[in-house]
Amino acid sequence: MASFRKDINRYKAYSNKSAFVVLCTQQGLWALFVYRWANAMYQSKLPEFIKKIFLLIAIIQQKWIEIITGISIPYTASIGDGLYIGHFGQIIINANAVIGNNCNISQGCTIGVSGTGESRGVPRIGDNVYIGANATVVGKIEIASGTVIGANSLVNRSVDQKCTLLGVPATIISNKDSSNYI
Repeated sequence: MASFRKDINRYKAYSNKSAFVVLCTQQGLWALFVYRWANAMYQSKLPEFIKKIFLLIAIIQQKWIEIITGISIPYTASIGDGLYIGHFGQIIINANAVIGNNCNISQGCTIGVSGTGESRGVPRIGDNVYIGANATVVGKIEIASGTVIGANSLVNRSVDQKCTLLGVPATIISNKDSSNYI
């Protein structure tokens, strides 16, 4: 659970509060705890029968936390250390999505599948990416580390440089990276 400790540290750094306070008050952290536990079971080397029992428990826990927080993070998603979910609710992450280390996801975001044929797939998001409120990132695309995705943007094309994206569909509006956001 080293990843979860890094998640807690990100929350502590943002809020200037103790681990106890952030654990009691941050719904994003609750969802991350359930995800980290379920993902650990999913990746474990336990005997298959025992693993299936734990995954059944994990699915029930994930559905419960999804109902309480509005945050859906399937245990099969690949999420790096130090994820920060800043606000309550309506966050949907595809089961096959890949998210790097130290990323921020704001409320109302979707990271999902899109496309047809060979171009159908889910995003791979680099490290230190900031995703603003109500942004949607979809398709078999790659988002470079250090990118800022502005609020209400639709990102459906790969971005191979640190920059700021905004709009529907999102376009590069600045070469500023996420260092002021993360």
